[in-house]
Amino acid sequence: MHMQAKFDLESLNTKYQSLSVYERVEQLYKDVNEDDIMLTSSFAATSAFLLKVFSDVNNKQKIYFIDTGYHFKETLIYKEYLTQLYDLNVINVEADESAHQLSKETSMWKTQPNRCCHINKVEPLNHIKADYKIWVSGLMKWQSDFRSSLNYFEQKETIVKFYPLLDIDFEGRDAFIREHHLPFHPLKSKGYSSIGCKQCTMPGEDRSGRWNNNPKTECGLHL
Repeated sequence: MHMQAKFDLESLNTKYQSLSVYERVEQLYKDVNEDDIMLTSSFAATSAFLLKVFSDVNNKQKIYFIDTGYHFKETLIYKEYLTQLYDLNVINVEADESAHQLSKETSMWKTQPNRCCHINKVEPLNHIKADYKIWVSGLMKWQSDFRSSLNYFEQKETIVKFYPLLDIDFEGRDAFIREHHLPFHPLKSKGYSSIGCKQCTMPGEDRSGRWNNNPKTECGLHL
């Protein structure tokens, strides 16, 4: 059964708008069966916020990490640190080995960045998405023009996306991380506001440093 037949997204968006981030996550487990909830994290600049909330509300929640094979070593270290710190239930997801190897041998991120993202990010998760009804992600409106148009609950093909941090601004994110003594990603202090694969990420404001400042601002995972 498709989600739109089960949930009234307009009502959910109205209800969740007035809730705090913690209240939204707590409410999610009242409105949706735990086994129907998929959570992904890139363990990037914003990740500690959402992971801290879920570790407090339900630390048994599976957290899918897409290992593209191109992450900064700092991201992998940060991932291990947060996993230990919050006792997270993290599951690594990887691309098909031959497809990943092709992207590597051809430096696909230079000539076909969309295809590279599809092989190493989108496809690996597609195999898992079919098992879930709700996909939780830490997107925030301020991060890009595309994200600024989103609502808390959005229909995305056969799954519903849920963004509990959507209305948190840049200052609010950093304030939460400081107030709760959460560790920032080690690259944030070096001017990286948004952190993806190492060969496609430069220092920059918001997501401007992604894909080496070309017009591409999304990997395709959330489009």
